[in-house]
Amino acid sequence: MSERTAPDRPWMMRTYSGHSTAAASNELYRTNLSKGQTGLSIAFDLPTQTGYDPDDKMSRGEVGKVGVPVAHLGHMRTLLDQIPPGQMNTSMTINATAAWLLALYVANAEEQGIPADELRGTTQNDIVKEYLSRGTYIFPPAPSRRLIVDMVAWCTEHAPKWNPMNVCSYHLQEAGATPTQEIAYSMATAIDVLDAVRASGQVSDDQFSQVFGSISFFVNAGIRFIEETCKLRAMTDMWEQIGRERYGVTDAKALRFRYGVQVNSLGLTEAQPENNVQRIVLEMLAVTLSKKARARSVQLPAWNEALGLPTPWDQQWSLRMQQVLAFETDLLEYGDIFDGSTVIEAKTEELRAAAQAELDDVLEMGGAFEAVETLKSRLVSSMAQRTRRIESGDLTVVGVNDFTESTDSPLGGEGAILKVDHAVEAEMVADVEAWRAQRNQAAVDAALIDLRAAAVDGGNIMPPSIALARAGGTTGEWGNLLREIFGEFRAPTGVAGAIGSASGLSEVAAFVKSIPGGPPKFLVAKPGLDGHSNGAEQIAVAARDSGMEVVYSGIRLTPEQIAASARDEDPDVIGLSILSGSHLNLVPVVLDHLKAMGVDIPVVVGGIIPEDDRPRLRKLGIAAIYTPKDYKISTIMRDIAELAIAHRNR
Repeated sequence: MSERTAPDRPWMMRTYSGHSTAAASNELYRTNLSKGQTGLSIAFDLPTQTGYDPDDKMSRGEVGKVGVPVAHLGHMRTLLDQIPPGQMNTSMTINATAAWLLALYVANAEEQGIPADELRGTTQNDIVKEYLSRGTYIFPPAPSRRLIVDMVAWCTEHAPKWNPMNVCSYHLQEAGATPTQEIAYSMATAIDVLDAVRASGQVSDDQFSQVFGSISFFVNAGIRFIEETCKLRAMTDMWEQIGRERYGVTDAKALRFRYGVQVNSLGLTEAQPENNVQRIVLEMLAVTLSKKARARSVQLPAWNEALGLPTPWDQQWSLRMQQVLAFETDLLEYGDIFDGSTVIEAKTEELRAAAQAELDDVLEMGGAFEAVETLKSRLVSSMAQRTRRIESGDLTVVGVNDFTESTDSPLGGEGAILKVDHAVEAEMVADVEAWRAQRNQAAVDAALIDLRAAAVDGGNIMPPSIALARAGGTTGEWGNLLREIFGEFRAPTGVAGAIGSASGLSEVAAFVKSIPGGPPKFLVAKPGLDGHSNGAEQIAVAARDSGMEVVYSGIRLTPEQIAASARDEDPDVIGLSILSGSHLNLVPVVLDHLKAMGVDIPVVVGGIIPEDDRPRLRKLGIAAIYTPKDYKISTIMRDIAELAIAHRNR
């Protein structure tokens, strides 16, 4: 009997988490680590991601909802209490404020005697995908790229074990990207940043191999797991080719395509959510089966994320999926099981060739940062095609548009999802006010002066950011100062240039044409800091293709701005899109402003809205509520048209 082969070391196992407060999140992290999780993946709340303090009016309703609020060094201390920074590998999903959060992380480690050159981890720091899909950008492209370059250069010199940028194709797929687009746009982003680092003069030619090796990726893996496996094999080959041919990198270790993954959330369904368990497991295979293209770290969503915020038990279930695959199966005892497969090799080459053509096209447009508007329109078009395919039945989604018969699930009920206490916001407001009151204001003021000088004069942004963190500066102070210098950016919506599809909408379009008084005007709006705009964009495209007049100004509008737009535009129906869990906070405020401005128009709401929240919204006067289970976009469009008629006939 042959001896059993010693298995390879498993990938790093993470759970993307954080909510409410730093103390609550720290308890969750330590609990997950005790269950066998081997790395941290920190989810920050929207104010932290967009550079606001909890007491800023822009933070209203968003504090602690989709992640942990970190407004100052005290929060970072609490968040990582009893988690040694010199031993932990920490991933921070942070982009526009990445330099600031890394500064807080470094300052916290220094207090414990751990120098920056011992820190291991990753800052996502991919602002292009924020413009294209996730929406937590702040500054225009040029200064945003400058901040990324500064971080790469600083880490090369002072934190060589830290990955300063995690090029994120994950959210591109969530926004509708095909595998070809996901590969091409992420590679284009990496090239754009690397070219800028080289041109900055902040790193020497001798250091550039190290710089290239420090760039990691964060990818998505959808349900078509054979194609997804080939996608990752193609990315592995393309990244090595880019390193060798464009940058002259020869070190084999630096040329490795190093990536982490969270499997697909776009495909998680509200209808029959138990089916999401097998979806997650199958998608995990795409990033683990091929040794050549295996993920370095994996984090899995929870089965019920389409319903709301998962509980610790749900996260444990996702962690156990990884552990069963890594420690019970024989997967890690073999070499690459796909080597020599003509099917896999042919599909890999097909994807690689298509992605290279798409990448060349982006580079001809001036690169990813220059081509944001075009790429955004392409993604909105791809998502529109996917949406129409689901509605037509061409793309089967089990439990949604086929096999819909179901027995009641025992997994629901009271406590099935985690809800953030609305009192958290007031607690965090009081916390940041107390923090400001007890700090050395003169030291903060001096640090802000140095930060301003670096931003204006072109100095590296990291040293003054770290100094501000040590002095007691806040996320909002860092963000507001740089807003003043760099300005704020409004990313393109992609709606006007998107190629839609009339499939399934022809009957609605004919009905809209017959409406007395002309086609309805539909105002689509996203209040608060929620940047996940895919749903709003698809509703806007569908309304346009149905013949309606559409007003959509993009993300991050205040309730006052939405009400003023409704007053000035005089639409027939207002649609609010909220996916951050802040609907009970934001919807009443929008309605109050509409009333104060004398606007009496039917309002509909869409988003991830738990069942027991819906009666409260209806009681406020909301005309209709739509959630991910409402996949028939033609039905939604007909509803909007009927509401418009009813409004006109009052």
